[in-house]
Amino acid sequence: MSKRYAVVLAAGQGTRMKSKLYKVMHPVMGKPMVGHVVDAALEVEMDKIVTVTGVGAETVQEYLRNKSAYVLQEEQLGTAHAVKQAASILKDKEGTTLVICGDTPLLTSETLSGLVDFHESEGAKATVLTAHANEPFGYGRVIRSNNGAVMKIVEQKDASEEETKVQEINTGTYCFDNKALFNALEKVTNENIQGEYYLPDVIEILKKQGELVAAFQLDNMDEALGVNDRVALAQAHKSMKERINEQHMRNGVSIIDPANTYIESNVKIGQDTVIEPGVYLKGNTEIGRDVLIGAHSVIADSKIGNNVKITSSTIEESIMGDNSDIGPNSHLRPQTILKESVHIGNYVEVKKATIGNNTKIGHLTYVGDAELGENINIGCGTVFVNYDGKNKHKINIGDNAFIGCNANLIAPVTVEKNTYVAAGSTITDTVPENALAIARARQTIKEGYFTKMPQKD
Repeated sequence: MSKRYAVVLAAGQGTRMKSKLYKVMHPVMGKPMVGHVVDAALEVEMDKIVTVTGVGAETVQEYLRNKSAYVLQEEQLGTAHAVKQAASILKDKEGTTLVICGDTPLLTSETLSGLVDFHESEGAKATVLTAHANEPFGYGRVIRSNNGAVMKIVEQKDASEEETKVQEINTGTYCFDNKALFNALEKVTNENIQGEYYLPDVIEILKKQGELVAAFQLDNMDEALGVNDRVALAQAHKSMKERINEQHMRNGVSIIDPANTYIESNVKIGQDTVIEPGVYLKGNTEIGRDVLIGAHSVIADSKIGNNVKITSSTIEESIMGDNSDIGPNSHLRPQTILKESVHIGNYVEVKKATIGNNTKIGHLTYVGDAELGENINIGCGTVFVNYDGKNKHKINIGDNAFIGCNANLIAPVTVEKNTYVAAGSTITDTVPENALAIARARQTIKEGYFTKMPQKD
């Protein structure tokens, strides 16, 4: 098999996005557009990917890192000019070069692989990725000869009345014989209204040289969407969401209401997990098997074990062990680890804490900067007082401890194993093993007090 290369065009300023964020870095279901494009190209097993950057180059390079080589297009003088910037890396190489725009996040690796395979099997010097458009106004039309070869690509403004009726459009993605591409780029001029160097002109140059130019048509027009404004960005989100949800469902995940379920592209989900409406799964989240994720839960960058139940709760950068449960309306903040069979009930917030097996935190409790052992019961209204106004301090609770309701544990403090903390206590000192700690004012009774008070009418 011949060598394969990809040039990703990611230098456009994206002024129509009206954003301080570089256009190709706008996310679509959790991943920047250029990330979708480069990852799809990598799945085609390219020997080298070259990303052409412009304004915001550092942001793109910081995200993609070693997935790509980089060249800079200092002035945006058109698509042909952009590809030409890759000449220092690719010009003299033998093989096939895929040219793809960094703002086309819906193109799949299957489509790109099919395009490259078709191009090479046809022996073409160039192959245009095309699509059928029911309403082609505004797109460049692909005009074919009787034998199916591409004769030319004509823009809307230059098309004849007959050519405007053609519904096969140019998507802006191409395959080229690498040397033929860079030789033709030297002949592209900017003699047009915009004064720019256009990549479709390479097609005309190759045709004039008598070379074969082929076309490979997409099955799904949606893949060709180029994102230039927020309206198109929303369309890309919708299409990508539907694609991701369908893939999970076909892999054995039950999604009750796919239209109102949002699963970002890097999320992994085990079989027989059930997802209720309004759920949003973000980032590098991993969900195990037989999990129930209740309505309106949000999980980001977290790892969820098997047989877990999550009810209307938010989980961020945390781990839930097998057979654990949470909610409703609770919150695991970053660096929380729930081991196996942990119960987190209503209105509980946990931050930077490890909770041991079979420990229960039922309701209305804050646990922060803590290490909890196994088989602990934390009563309602307990507060781990971890902040002294300047620094955070840690609280340690041993196995089998019972913390009564409305206890305040003042960090730093340790409650040893097999202990009791009486309800309403404020604990400031170590509670030794096997002890009961009571730290509250003694109850005082004033007999007959009611009769001494002024009575209201």
